[in-house]
Amino acid sequence: MPKTVRPKPAKEKDKTPATPRTKAVGSRRARHSGNRYGRSEEARQAVLEAADNLLAEIGFAAVTIEGIAARARVGKQTIYRWWPSKTDVLMDAFLDDAVQHLKPQDSGDLGRDLRAHLRHLAEFLTQSDAGAVFRALAGQAQHDPKMAERFRRDYLGQQRQVGRVPFQRAIERGELPADTDIDLAVDQLVGPIYYRVLVTGEAVGLKFRDSLVTALLGRSVTKPQPAEPRLTEPRPTEPEPRP
Repeated sequence: MPKTVRPKPAKEKDKTPATPRTKAVGSRRARHSGNRYGRSEEARQAVLEAADNLLAEIGFAAVTIEGIAARARVGKQTIYRWWPSKTDVLMDAFLDDAVQHLKPQDSGDLGRDLRAHLRHLAEFLTQSDAGAVFRALAGQAQHDPKMAERFRRDYLGQQRQVGRVPFQRAIERGELPADTDIDLAVDQLVGPIYYRVLVTGEAVGLKFRDSLVTALLGRSVTKPQPAEPRLTEPRPTEPEPRP
């Protein structure tokens, strides 16, 4: 399983970060300002990478704050100052990885863009350390309502916005009708990927991904029009009885 490579933070004298990150939609994460030694961001990156790698190596249950601190070569108090639990560390690591790796391309062709997006998503979920973190967090969310709420808001909400981008661009190009139901299209496209990764464990290879794109582009995903009111014919009046 390939390791997640995190960009090194810029040195104190360099005011421009080496690789700026985009904050996830709805996320409460905040970039940590440097302490008097200018090493807070460097320590943060070390903690996130250590958490990623440990989970991939020994599994969620065996990961501890002590183990993360030892691998990152920081004190436990440094971690607890920023994160209340190992789940929060792993969540921030995962969200950072998702922002870095799941960026929609813009080739000018919807089919090509959707196939590229599904390839990146499938590789991210099944072949990276971040994918192992995702599966662990999804399992933990079944027992932790607060964590589940953040998982839905910060990851699934952010990824829904990412998934909408190719369809929005296609509408602007005139490649899709303006009344395309983008949310439905996103669900139909990525839902089967998540189902296989989390439920059945089946492969999400090229043939499967292509079939999803082909099926989606071959059917209507426009928003249903409101039903017109039914017109009822007036009931015939019965003749009045003769006296």
